Amino acid sequence: MSLDAASRPVRSGPDELVPSRYALQIGEIDVLVISDGVLPLPTTMLGHNADPAVRAAWMHDMFLPPDAFDWALNAVLVRSGSQTILIDAGLGSDPNLNLPRAGQLIKRLESAGIDLASVTDVILTHMHMDHIGGLLVPGVKDRLRPDVQIHVAAAEVKFWDSPDFTHTSMPPGFPDALRATAKQFAKEYHNQLRQFDEEYKVARGVIVRRTGGHTPGHSIVRVAAGDAALTFAGDAVFTVGFDHPDWFNGFEHDPEEAVRVRTRLLNELAATGELLVATHMPFPSVGRVAADGNVFRWVPIYWDY
Repeated sequence: MSLDAASRPVRSGPDELVPSRYALQIGEIDVLVISDGVLPLPTTMLGHNADPAVRAAWMHDMFLPPDAFDWALNAVLVRSGSQTILIDAGLGSDPNLNLPRAGQLIKRLESAGIDLASVTDVILTHMHMDHIGGLLVPGVKDRLRPDVQIHVAAAEVKFWDSPDFTHTSMPPGFPDALRATAKQFAKEYHNQLRQFDEEYKVARGVIVRRTGGHTPGHSIVRVAAGDAALTFAGDAVFTVGFDHPDWFNGFEHDPEEAVRVRTRLLNELAATGELLVATHMPFPSVGRVAADGNVFRWVPIYWDY
């Protein structure tokens, strides 16, 4: 089944006004962006090193609430040849942090007609709970094929053996939940992990590359075929990062390196003009980057529907 067909609802419920998925093609490679829901988080998380007045002014200019707002949470499914690749897995079950509107990925894959047993590979941009939790939902592991390969940077796996939170700025409860989820994931899936150092070709036209910054093993995924390309940036880019690439996100374990990664990536994307999708950009998070002096502009695509 083409993922283009998956953009049309197979079944819908009264709580689903739209299918929460968006399909596009990169050459002969099918790409499906799926919303896992939203995470309500404090606005300080967008730039905890920023002047509060400047941060508040940015929120006002973006017509966003001043104290807390909903972060989008996106994952991607890619079909290249005989391989079906899930990039990140969403939050899964709420880890007692009052995040009830996230964790929708598995049911939304089902409503798109995607059988978990068809997934040959999983790529993890990193091991924060909102990227791995969907694989820990009860029953999911049993529905995945036994030979599924989970690709993650070796530096990421090593980091979560003894994670350092000294440079982060998270709400109470999050560090403990992140530690616990990463530990559980490593225990349950250690036999399926396929670790790489810097770069790995997962399928024809699908390459994962470690960037570091957000976490030591944080990675991005580039999908390319013919003259078309799309980069899934994971948590390297947030909405505020175009206007203020130097602001520290509260979940960044090495914020100074994350700024360097973000700036370098945005410059690369502005130069090539290829598509960008990111975990916490507003759904469907498909657009391009334009350089604007020392900062950047986000240019969303026009939806094709």
